[in-house]
Amino acid sequence: MPSSVLTPPVRSATPSRVVAGLLVLASIATAVVLDIRHPDVLLRLIPSTDMRELHVDFDTFWHSAVAMVNGTDIYDTPAKLRNLNPPLMTVLLGPFAPMDEVTAYRIWVALTTLMVAGSVLLVARELRLRAVFTVPALLAVLASSPLHGTLVLGQIYPVLLVGLVAGWIAERRGHPVLAAVLFGITVALKPSLAPILLLPAVQRRWAPFRAGILSAAVASLVGVLVAGPSSALGWLRIAFSEPVPDTVDNASLPGLAVRFGLPSSVGMAVGLVVLVGTLVWCGRHRDRIEPAGTVLWAVVAAGLLFSPIAWHNYLMLLFPGALMLITLGRGAATAVMLAVAVIPVSWNADWPADGVGQAVGRSLYFLVLLGYWTVLLRSAGPDPAGGRSEPEPAGAAPGPA
Repeated sequence: MPSSVLTPPVRSATPSRVVAGLLVLASIATAVVLDIRHPDVLLRLIPSTDMRELHVDFDTFWHSAVAMVNGTDIYDTPAKLRNLNPPLMTVLLGPFAPMDEVTAYRIWVALTTLMVAGSVLLVARELRLRAVFTVPALLAVLASSPLHGTLVLGQIYPVLLVGLVAGWIAERRGHPVLAAVLFGITVALKPSLAPILLLPAVQRRWAPFRAGILSAAVASLVGVLVAGPSSALGWLRIAFSEPVPDTVDNASLPGLAVRFGLPSSVGMAVGLVVLVGTLVWCGRHRDRIEPAGTVLWAVVAAGLLFSPIAWHNYLMLLFPGALMLITLGRGAATAVMLAVAVIPVSWNADWPADGVGQAVGRSLYFLVLLGYWTVLLRSAGPDPAGGRSEPEPAGAAPGPA
C-alpha cells in the first residue's frame, strides 16, 4: 500500500493555510466574545418549557400534528407561527401528537442530536476519515450555531440531513436510482431542496431523474391524502404568499436584497442566475465530476441562495460537503467552514439599529452560505488545467490493499 495513504504528506505553511488558520482563530474568538457579552446563549434556553416563545417552531409543528389527528386544518392552529412545511412533514411528526407538548419537544431534541451526530459519523465512515479528523469535526458540528438554533427552536432540518446523507451514500455505493428516490422523499419534506432533483437531468442520467421526480410526487401525494386533500391548497397558498423576512438568520439572496432595501425579486433574480449557472456548469462538466462528490452539496447551497427563506440553521445540510474536502486534500477549507458556523446569532446584537452598517453587519450568514457554495462547487469539478480533480487520501484511514 502506498505510504501516502498511511501518512499525510507534510506540507509547508502556504499563505492560504495561514489565512485559513487566522479565520479559524477569529471565528472561535468571536464566538467566545459573543458568548461572554450575551450569556443567554442558545444551549441554555433548551431546558425552558416556554414553547410559544422559545421553542416556537416545534410548537407550530406539534399543533399541526394535533390538528391532523383531530381531522382539522393543519395550517389553522393556535400556534404563534404559520407552518410553512408541506403536509408530509406533519404526517411524519404525527406520532408526537398524543404526547404532552413539552415531553414531545424533549424527545425531539434528543432525536435531533442523534440524527445530526449520526449523520456526521456516517459521512466520516463512508469517507474513511481517521479519528484525528472525525472527532474534531464532530465536536465542531455539536458546537455549531445552526445545531444550537435547531435544538432551541425545534426545527426539522436534521430529518433533511438524514435524507440527503442517505441518498449520497446510496449514490456512492452505486445505487443512483435508490439515491434519487431518497432525494425525492427529502424534497417532498422541504421543496426548497428541489434543485437536487435536476442534477441527474443536466448530467443526462435519465433513470435517476425520473425516479427522483416520481418519488417526490408520490411522497407529496401520500402526505396530502393522510393530512387531508385541503392541506395541499392550504400549503400552496402559504408558500406563495409568505413574504421574504428581513432577519439576520435569512442567508438567501432574496433576504440580502430586502436587508439592503431592495425588492426581494431582485435577490430572487440573482439567485436564479446562481442556481441555473450552477446546474449548467454541472451539465457541461458531467463527464468529469462525480455525482456523489461535492457537486450535490454545491447544488443544495445554490438552491438555498435562491430560496426566499434560507435560515442560517440550514447550513447544517452542507456539513457533509465540508467533510468531503478533507479527502480532497483541502482540510484547511473544512476547518474554516466548520469554524465560521460556530459564530452565534448574537452576532446581530452589537450592530447599529439601522442604516448601511446594520445591513452589512447582518449579512455575515449570507457570506458564509456564499462561501460554502463557492468552495463546494470549485471542489466538484476539473482542475484549472482541464483534468479531473483526483481525491487525495490524506484524511482516509487505510483500506484493503
